[in-house]
Amino acid sequence: MRALIPLALLALFAAAAPALASSLPDQGKLRFDVIRKGKDIGDHSYVFSGSPAHYSVQVATRIAVKVPLIQLNAYVFEQQSTETWAGGKMTAIASDTNDNGTPHQLSQPGQGLLPASLWNDDIVHSRKLLNTIDGKVMSVRVTDLGMQAVPSGKGEVNAHHFRISGDLERDVWYDDAGNLAHVSFKADDGSTVTYVRK
Repeated sequence: MRALIPLALLALFAAAAPALASSLPDQGKLRFDVIRKGKDIGDHSYVFSGSPAHYSVQVATRIAVKVPLIQLNAYVFEQQSTETWAGGKMTAIASDTNDNGTPHQLSQPGQGLLPASLWNDDIVHSRKLLNTIDGKVMSVRVTDLGMQAVPSGKGEVNAHHFRISGDLERDVWYDDAGNLAHVSFKADDGSTVTYVRK
């Protein structure tokens, strides 16, 4: 098992690929609670491992919306994906997704695109993103909404707010280090789902 990227390697990586260095968290991981209607309905995480020249990102999501009173699952979304990066570009992606009972499997080259996994703040400069469920290319627009304070498990974080629209609808916030700080989007039922960093 590869060790998490240490701080010394991150510093070296910064010299080699400054565009991505700001997006890699110091501790090699980012973890979020998934919140809907004030309730914790799951977890979302990123774990980075490898070397500055070649690293991988393990992305895991587990969401379960329960029916009130009887507590049976009304909706379940689970995804495990692995992004492989080399020379500052994603070279391959593989994912296994359960979208409320509908399975999806993906294994393909990166196609020179950024994935819609949201951790990399370079997506705010992109007009095409790779869907991590089915591999389709999504056309997007990005609006800069300025700086805002967003909640986290350690108090409020000052972060840069961007709105992604088009084939992907997401509001994303990145902290001063370029790390994903917060996510918000509308679910199919119209409710708002947020990712709150732990």
